[in-house]
Amino acid sequence: MGLKSRIVGLVTRRYLARAQRKGFDLSKMALLPDGALMPLRRTGLDPVPELGEVRSREPASKINIPFGVNVWLVSGYEEAKKVLGGVKGYSNDFANLVGEHGASESHSPGGLGFADPPEHTRLRKLLTPEFTMRRLSRLTPGIKAIIEQRLDAMAAVDGPVDLVEEFALPIPSLVICELLGVPYEERGEFQRHSMARFDLFAGATASLGAISESLEYLLGVVRKQREQPGDGLLGMIIKEHGDQVGDLELAGLADGVLTGGFETTASMLALGALVLLQDRDSFKLVHDDDAAVHDFVEELLRYLTVVQVAFPRFAREDTEIAGTRIAKGDVVLVSLSGADRDPVLGPDMERVDPTRAATSHLAFGYGVHRCIGAELARMELRAAYPALVRRFPSMRLADEELNYRKVSIVYGVERLPVLVD
Repeated sequence: MGLKSRIVGLVTRRYLARAQRKGFDLSKMALLPDGALMPLRRTGLDPVPELGEVRSREPASKINIPFGVNVWLVSGYEEAKKVLGGVKGYSNDFANLVGEHGASESHSPGGLGFADPPEHTRLRKLLTPEFTMRRLSRLTPGIKAIIEQRLDAMAAVDGPVDLVEEFALPIPSLVICELLGVPYEERGEFQRHSMARFDLFAGATASLGAISESLEYLLGVVRKQREQPGDGLLGMIIKEHGDQVGDLELAGLADGVLTGGFETTASMLALGALVLLQDRDSFKLVHDDDAAVHDFVEELLRYLTVVQVAFPRFAREDTEIAGTRIAKGDVVLVSLSGADRDPVLGPDMERVDPTRAATSHLAFGYGVHRCIGAELARMELRAAYPALVRRFPSMRLADEELNYRKVSIVYGVERLPVLVD
């Protein structure tokens, strides 16, 4: 076994062992009761009705799970912002799961998502320069070229086209390959490592195994960049910071960019296209009016909120949320999909309105942990939707039943067969 495999295997084994000693039987996470899985279920494009009922009745509610810990679901918009922005009151630290000793000897598999300030601040500063609009603008021609290539590929298919496989998945994958500096020829491997990480029916141990494989693969990418730094994100960090950033730490950051920007954007591309296909008024609006695309994308981000639940927060001290007492050490889960349907954002939030003015939605989170790649995702969506409907103005759904993910942190549809002729 190589050094990389030993390091990654050690991280995963410690994660499992520490978490299980704290009372989490991760091998049985897929057996959680239905009530606990409710925030991760949907009916078509909409959160299950129970989520709205819980939000209106109790915006901070207890989740009954059999692992001997207190877990709270926050589904109200204002309450969600308070938790997400409460760095002093809540911790994201990986040590909450593996214990301080384990955390000191390993690295978080979640990059920024499992780090607190000042470590989070240090890591985010490494990435921030690559996600400014000035730096991202250099990707614009490449994004447009990638979209056109995928549209050409769709046009060449004889019969129904799976929009997920031919359009939604390749676009963000290739964009992130370019962003990180991953060679184009490795895109298939790159895609494989970001899938199957959020389907809880596979079990938490399977998800952790996927994290382990992804980190091992990215360690190889980092090693190549260390030898010959390119102009992508990894190469630039290595050029600017050298040995101040270790290989495993850099691989963890890259893994966070991969999982945060690939599957989420792919799900948005597919589900957003489904909205367009189901609503011809929206289809026509995006087809005809460039000025309407910005607000339409923001409304889709709010309405779909494909990342259903934010990274878990751990209460640093006894506190209250909407009059509910939260004890120090309790786990707090924020339902982003529930918060983005809260009526405090405006009227008729359960319906997608293509003409609605942009809202302060939480699709990218909030506070210091807000998604660093939000603007890149917006760039992809704003370019992809108009290009799709203008290239295929007669596009329509094929006569096939759609299969959505049943229980998933990142919501999506497995296939989206369309006719483009």
